[in-house]
Parts: sequence; structure tokens; C-alpha cells
Amino acid sequence: MNDLLEAKNITKVFSLGGLVRKKYVTAVENFSFGITEDTQMVTTLAGESGSGKTTITNMLLGFLKPTKGEILYRGQNIWKMKRRDWRNYRRDVQAVFQDPYETLNPVHKIDYVLMEPIKKFKLADSKADATKMMSEVLYSVGLSSEEVLDKYPHQLSGGQRQRAMLARVFLIRPRILLADEPVSMIDVSLRADILEIIQKLQKENDMSCLYITHDLSNAYCISDEIIILYLGSVMEQGDFETIVKDPMHPYVKTLISSISIPNPRARWKGKVRLQDIEIARLETITGCKFCNRCSESIPICKQKEPPLTEVGKNRRVACHLYL
Repeated sequence: MNDLLEAKNITKVFSLGGLVRKKYVTAVENFSFGITEDTQMVTTLAGESGSGKTTITNMLLGFLKPTKGEILYRGQNIWKMKRRDWRNYRRDVQAVFQDPYETLNPVHKIDYVLMEPIKKFKLADSKADATKMMSEVLYSVGLSSEEVLDKYPHQLSGGQRQRAMLARVFLIRPRILLADEPVSMIDVSLRADILEIIQKLQKENDMSCLYITHDLSNAYCISDEIIILYLGSVMEQGDFETIVKDPMHPYVKTLISSISIPNPRARWKGKVRLQDIEIARLETITGCKFCNRCSESIPICKQKEPPLTEVGKNRRVACHLYL
């Protein structure tokens, strides 16, 4: 199968500055990922804050250029695309972000927000067609045109703003959606509705989705596969349900065990004690990035970084315990 979008060993290093000696931090290291032409699924990119999730998203969108590696769309490096190819890429790869209020321009009403992509990508032949398209796409995300089109972003609730952004994305009908923490700032009572909308429209439009989150309980509702990051590297990846029910990597085991059970009678007795990730990020590590926080580490863990190894059908783990 041909890859529609592919990240090939991408690395992103940021400079922390310094008057005498500059310091650097590696946000993402040798990350590879592919979305094929023929398979439409939801892949979760998960990890705690600071694991590199948003940096990867920004590189895939072309907002950040990788320090090393390539991002290819239909086999073409996005940083070497001609203007026409780049335009097609921007249409085919769309994003929904954590805070819809920051994404929406406060001086424009929602009708302008939706009309802009219709004009830019020539989606309608007339104003009447454009109005009909806006009405239909708003209805598909649970809004009515009478309710929101003539309003400014600040006049809408957080849930309404996120639905409006989803309407804008699905108006364009992209091939790929990058959803970066789309429900983390939404009221808990509305999160399931937003996730259901993403899943419904993803299936109806034969679209692939990369769902970026730190909350596995939300991802469980919609995901087919999962990639779990730690300090910019993949720890484990494969079928979502298999990994959540039977994690192999010590970090993933810790991550899964930290999810509380929504049962008032079931008391969570375990204690997860891990070194702060920001401190870990600044340490010089020659072996496994997780070894200083790992309760199962062995001597080789501090000496050599484990490769991402196949351990079953469509499942890989980066751990010396499985080599």
C-alpha cells in the first residue's frame, strides 16, 4: 500500500539559548509514521505533556521544519513542494486544535469563517450553493445556521466553537485530520459528543485521523491504533485495545495503571512515582530514555538505546526486555 502521508525518521531539536554555551533539547527523535491511501483509521498519538506530540503535529502541518528527516505527501517532500502542490496539501491535511477560541478570528463572524474555505478552494458555484453547504455541514456537527452563522466566536460556548471548527474542516473534506487535544478544553459532559462527531464524519468521508492526546480514556472511544511517546521517541505502538489491555513497555504499563477507574466503590491504591519529565528531558542519556524512571531496568538499559522491535502482528516495542 502506498503512503499518503509519511514521516521518515524526523527529529526536531530546539535551542534553549545561553550566553556562553548554548543548550539544546531534542523534542522529537527519529519518529516515523505513515498513513496509507487505502486504509482509513484513527491512530492515537499519546504521551504525557512534554513528550513531543504537538511538535510532531506542527511538523506534519508544515508549521515547523524537521531538523532531520523528511515529511512526504504522496512521496513528495512537503518542504520542496511547488505552490500548487502545497495548496493541495493544505486542503488535504487539516487540523483541529485544543483551543477553538485561539483558532477563530475574534473580529469575524462564523459565516465568514465558513465562507473563507469555500471561496479559497472553490467549493461552491454560487452564493446559494455556499449557503446550503454551510447549513448542511453545521447540521452534521449538531449546530443550526440560524444559531451560529451571524455570531462572533465570543458569543458561542466552547463546545459550539469547537463544533464550528469541525464544520469548517469537514466542509473542506480533507483526506487526513490531525486532531490535537480537541476535547481537553471542552466541558466533560460534551466531550463524548465531539468525539462521536469526529468518528462519524471520519467514516462518512473515508478520512484518516491522527488523534493527539494525553488522555487515553478519551482516545479509547474512537481509536484503532496507538503510538505512545516518551521524550520524543516511540515506546510502543500497535492495536489500541491490545496495548491498553496488555501493555509491554514499562512506561506504557505505568501510563495505563495511572488511569483511574470511574467507580466510586473501587479505591485506587497504587501510587505512581516518576521523575519529573522536564528534569528527565534535560538529562544526558546514552541508553534508554526511560531507564532512570523505570522499575524494571537492567544494566544494558543505561548503555544502549533499544530499537523499536516487532513483537507481534502490527505491534512494536522499544525495550531491551523483549530483544
